[in-house]
Amino acid sequence: MAVQTNAALPDGIEIGGYRIVKKIAVGGFSIVYLAEDNAGNSVAIKEYMPAQLAARVGLKTVSVRSVHHRETFDAGLRSFINEARLLAQFKHPALVEVFRFWEENQTAYLVMPYYDGQTLKHFLTAN
Repeated sequence: MAVQTNAALPDGIEIGGYRIVKKIAVGGFSIVYLAEDNAGNSVAIKEYMPAQLAARVGLKTVSVRSVHHRETFDAGLRSFINEARLLAQFKHPALVEVFRFWEENQTAYLVMPYYDGQTLKHFLTAN
């Protein structure tokens, strides 16, 4: 399988019962997508994908770039899951709600509400 330099999941692919619509944000350790559930409801899916440590192999699978990065990648994955598990316990306006989280394709995902609108970063740079 070929390693993809563009680490994002392709538009239209299904993951965990959700269809990826498009990539909406990339951070140092994750990618966030706009997705739809089977009923057509919009959600945001955050995928653990530390670009410095891992690459996409095939369409979905994440692979560590080097055995030297394995320990760091695994520690980050555990942290990502622990954060999702913790956030899923709360429903508070100051915290993002986590509907669901799971591990698959040698990485992890969490599903959150999708809020349409301008990002805080865009707002701050525009004003």
